Amino acid sequence: MTKSALDKDLQQVSGYESASSDLGRSLAAPGIALVFLLLAGVWAAFATGQGPGTYVVVIGALIAGYMALNVGANDVANNMGPAVGARAITMVGALVIAAIFEAAGALLAGGDVVNTVARDLLISPEMEARTFIMVMMAALLASALWVNLATYIGAPVSTTHAVVGGVVGSGIVSAGFGIVNWPVIGAIATSWVISPILGGIIAAAFLIIIRSTITTRLDKITAARVWVPIFVAVMTGVFAMYLATKGLSRIWKPGFGTTIALGVAFGALGWLAAMPWVRRQSRDMENRKKHVSRLFRLPLIVSAALLSFAHGANDVANAIGPFAAIVTTIQTGHGEVAGIELPFWVLAIGAIGISLGLALFGPRLIRTVGEQITKLNEIRAFCAALSAAVTVLVASALGMPVSSTHIAVGAVFGVGFLREYISRRDMEGSAVPVNARMVAASQLNATPEEALAKARKVESRLLVRRHHVFSIAAAWIVTVPASAALAGLLYFVLSVVIP
Repeated sequence: MTKSALDKDLQQVSGYESASSDLGRSLAAPGIALVFLLLAGVWAAFATGQGPGTYVVVIGALIAGYMALNVGANDVANNMGPAVGARAITMVGALVIAAIFEAAGALLAGGDVVNTVARDLLISPEMEARTFIMVMMAALLASALWVNLATYIGAPVSTTHAVVGGVVGSGIVSAGFGIVNWPVIGAIATSWVISPILGGIIAAAFLIIIRSTITTRLDKITAARVWVPIFVAVMTGVFAMYLATKGLSRIWKPGFGTTIALGVAFGALGWLAAMPWVRRQSRDMENRKKHVSRLFRLPLIVSAALLSFAHGANDVANAIGPFAAIVTTIQTGHGEVAGIELPFWVLAIGAIGISLGLALFGPRLIRTVGEQITKLNEIRAFCAALSAAVTVLVASALGMPVSSTHIAVGAVFGVGFLREYISRRDMEGSAVPVNARMVAASQLNATPEEALAKARKVESRLLVRRHHVFSIAAAWIVTVPASAALAGLLYFVLSVVIP
């Protein structure tokens, strides 16, 4: 055998080994997810004991675990995506932090909105037990399938809206249009528009303030020493109020005055802690925007972790709300949609599933939110994270139902479109190379016209990617009707398959 033939054979063998390794990695995540679902089913069987409805609880646990995996794979990207896109934290670090705080939020404070998922969407206070179980099971499976599809195509969608659509679709098929609480559905539909716009506006407003107070100043270091502690104080105060009203509402529900006092107290503590820290960090720092942006790295990581805690506390209901309703119905023997109990083992399936889904399938959506919509740095990502908390607080105070997914993605769009506006305004203000990019281009022996064209080309790569805007918006609009239609179909199938 010649040397060249031997080399070809070795290359072919190496290619087979590489393909086998890639195949093994691609099958590892689904395999781990399958093991989790099997364990969830076994846990449900032991938790409920032997009874006529045990097999239904086991099936429901499998579907709830599947939905929890999808919530982790899709929803959590909205919290960690900006931090990863800004290079403030690695993907592995983001997955570890988010998994810990998502699980902590779900286990310590989760389940407060479980009744809302199953109760507020339906008008009828009672229905036949088997019908109610089929409605909830079809809704849960339909929403899980839709979120799985959205994750596969790389579209961050609202899992809350998916569950809403599922309950509506299966409820209509089971008992007609009159069973649905249409005013609640109308309010949810309104949030499709309000959530991203409000999140984008608030994020852009924060970015404008930071630009005017820090990044456009001649002495950026001195300005940062004054203003970064103030922004940290705002962050700590807002998140204290956010967690008190949304993240810890299951174990503690403070009044309005107490919430404001908490915000002021934690804001003051944040300011006192940030002052010496900012001075130490900025001591040998260059007077450049890129270096000053690093002062927002730690606050960004903290805010992302707190968002994950609050998300776990609130959105675990999307995975286990209908399942908790199924368990309660089997235990009581009738399909009441009020007074749903939440056993710890049900909550644990949701918490573990969300964290596991994030670790196994989350990186793709994290990259979409953090890197593929627009270019982020620590400041822009911080504005997006802070906007998410502020928007939820404002919406709660006004009584508006909003989607945390839509807010977070809308905030990224907001900072992106603001950068686009500022970039175009600067480019159109002069036909000669006046900014840094045009100066760099002109230094390459280019004419002013060539420099301008080169600078425009550079700037165009930093703009919001329009195809992501349209694809994500389309996925948002389709989520409720798609989940509803799928749930209606699954209701018929499950009614035949499950006796």
